[in-house]
Amino acid sequence: MKLITWLDDLRNDDVDIAGGKGASLGEMWNAKLPVPPAFVVTSEAYRYFIKETKLQDEIERILSNIDVNNNEELNKASKEVRYAIENVKMPDDLKLSIIESYHKMCELNGDDETFVAVRSSATAEDLPDASFAGQQETFLNMKGNEQVLQAVQECFSSLFTPRAIFYREEKGFDHFEVALAAVVQKMVNADQAGVMFTVNPINQDYNQMVIEGAWGLGEGVVSGTVSPDTYIVAKDTQEVLSVNVARKDTMFIKDADGVTKEIKTPEDLIEKQVLSEEMIKKLENVGQTIENHYKRPMDIEWSIENGEIYMLQARPITTLTDKKDSKSSNEIEGKIILKGIGASPGVESGKVKIISEIEEIGRILDGDILVTKMTTPDMVPAMKKAAAIITDDGGLTCHAAIISRELGTPCVVGTKGATKNLKDEECVTVDGEKGIVYEGKVGKPEEKAPAQVVYAGAPVITATEIKANVSMPEVAERAAATGADGVGLLRAEHMILGTGVHPGKILKEQGEGALTEVFAEGIRKVADAFYPRPVTYRTLDAPTDEFVGLKGGEDEPHEHNPMMGWRGIRRGLDQSEILKCELKAIKKLREEGYRNINVMIPLVTNVDEIRKVKEIANEVGLKLRLDVEFGVMVETPAAALIIDDIIEEGIDFISLGTNDLTQYTIAIDRNNENVSKYYLENHPAVLKLIELVITSCKRAGVKTSICGQAGSRPQIVEKLVEWGITSISANIDAVETIRNVVARTEQKIILESIRKQK
Repeated sequence: MKLITWLDDLRNDDVDIAGGKGASLGEMWNAKLPVPPAFVVTSEAYRYFIKETKLQDEIERILSNIDVNNNEELNKASKEVRYAIENVKMPDDLKLSIIESYHKMCELNGDDETFVAVRSSATAEDLPDASFAGQQETFLNMKGNEQVLQAVQECFSSLFTPRAIFYREEKGFDHFEVALAAVVQKMVNADQAGVMFTVNPINQDYNQMVIEGAWGLGEGVVSGTVSPDTYIVAKDTQEVLSVNVARKDTMFIKDADGVTKEIKTPEDLIEKQVLSEEMIKKLENVGQTIENHYKRPMDIEWSIENGEIYMLQARPITTLTDKKDSKSSNEIEGKIILKGIGASPGVESGKVKIISEIEEIGRILDGDILVTKMTTPDMVPAMKKAAAIITDDGGLTCHAAIISRELGTPCVVGTKGATKNLKDEECVTVDGEKGIVYEGKVGKPEEKAPAQVVYAGAPVITATEIKANVSMPEVAERAAATGADGVGLLRAEHMILGTGVHPGKILKEQGEGALTEVFAEGIRKVADAFYPRPVTYRTLDAPTDEFVGLKGGEDEPHEHNPMMGWRGIRRGLDQSEILKCELKAIKKLREEGYRNINVMIPLVTNVDEIRKVKEIANEVGLKLRLDVEFGVMVETPAAALIIDDIIEEGIDFISLGTNDLTQYTIAIDRNNENVSKYYLENHPAVLKLIELVITSCKRAGVKTSICGQAGSRPQIVEKLVEWGITSISANIDAVETIRNVVARTEQKIILESIRKQK
């Protein structure tokens, strides 16, 4: 077991022992690049620490059954785990090894106590297909044995920040497969610092290098606290193509006591350009050397002290597409109301929701524009819902920029005043490539550039189909780009909510044809994007609290618990004139030549509902099961328990809606924050109902799918595959991850079967 290793002994393939950051620093050090000296407290030391202190059982207990989409629950678990790690006694032999290595560094530096930076370096940190960067912590200006030891222990604990826990769950990584090393590196007391991308991450131009810089230590740039200057350089000619000088109100420094502090930037530096043209070109040269060495686009952290350039980190850029041509959004004509830095490409319109406190993120609904000073890891669940993101602060490497590029969500950062200049609920259009915010909804839909989410590499083939959930027709192109095998759930609600008018009002004032076209238009967009892959349309599931705010919705009844009220197919049958329009829309599209549309009905509780829907479909000339495949949602214990009767009534497929199935099984209103911590999709009762439905359908030759949130959870997906589910429909951003989980599970099942035969 190796507790300590120095950069001399590390190369880029030593990620397992030194983590992504440590291995990369060793690679650059041995390539004679300007890297400050460092030693690494290895991942083996971390595993030894966890084993000797007997912390693994405690951590597993705390993290068992948490809902990572519940911010309160996620933060509470993170705090408990981190407190346990930071307050346990470090094993004596590990402590002694760290102290001896620190003293050796001090001797090499010619002093008794050298200032060092202690940087977290996770073993799954900088993989080509997963960016864990920024999830763990760095401690600057540490000096003396006690500070260094405490910083190492806090680095260990930062493997369990809320964002790190959330990201591992989303990507399907086991919490104990990932380990953490701690890099102890001589501190560079930077005059200027920042990052550079050797390929422009916004327009995908491989001939452009983007450099960001600010005064003082780089902490402000990486965290997004400081809006940095941005410079774009042509790599072939070294011409500086663009200079954007930001207002840098604060900076990070080491004070007289050696403490890292954020201070007000001196007046003469606030709007002064950080880098001269000569220094920009020197940085470009080093960046080009690093890219050539690694033979791939790189994201690099740099600093400058007394005119000397130092490289502090280098990792692959993970958010590029597989196309090497520059792409830009088409020209939009509209009134520009705000400008910033384009941080994630794409164009989206929506209602502004200004978030000042973390407690307000529940206000963000699908399709809203999230506006805040700067995003934090706690906001990730809300960021996934947002159509676009705008921040006051930050640059291309801030939290908002990194997460937005991962999600494929348009993002503009560093606007300096979005939270003051925009108004809550106003409609804006965000161009995430150019960094522009327009007043109102501008540009024709076909002119909008979809978010560039293209997954590179050879496709993973699975017997279980992997489909996507689509809430809005506007995201169809992005969903199709994931390579999903189809759409497992196309919701009808947003087609209506997008009009702003109650379907009853449309029907009454404009007639049956107008309402039919509203549904047909939305379904057509998705069917076009996926053709010939199948698209499963779910008829309207209209809770009264969502429709009451529409024009004409004032007659919606007031219900104490709309989740258990007048919704689903029970409402569809009561308002059969609206249901008829939906079925007519499908018939119309069928006649237009769309052969890839299926239909299913929500919140089924008895076979009479299925029978009545078939009768209504016959009335409009649509023969379910003959013209289109027909299925039902299994969202209630009632439907699960009478699944054999439902099969006998005649269906082609079922789709498990685990969000509702969970709340109805364990009596938890998933919209009620007072009890949300008890909401568990992996509750034994829920899993038993799911297994019952899948096995019953499998015997009868009825296809099975899942479209609830559980379909995006790797731990549950493994069980679904083992039980024999036909397809899994995941959130758009989880399609690739779930496909990989399914592939591994299928291979595991095959191997176990072969071993049993032997």
